[in-house]
Amino acid sequence: MTVDQVEDAVTQLPPNTLEQFAQWFEEYLSDQWDKQIEADVLAGRLDAAAQRADDDFQAGRCTPL
Repeated sequence: MTVDQVEDAVTQLPPNTLEQFAQWFEEYLSDQWDKQIEADVLAGRLDAAAQRADDDFQAGRCTPL
């Protein structure tokens, strides 16, 4: 199936089905994001950013939320 075919199918959905699809797709994208972040953490790709955040906190360069 091509992107054009998916787009065509989505545009033909009735409103209630489109809402169900939109909710599912948002959850799907969120799950994919979570999996990517987890993989990045496990691979150490976020270590430098975490270290900078820790350094800034220890140096007092952070403000309360």
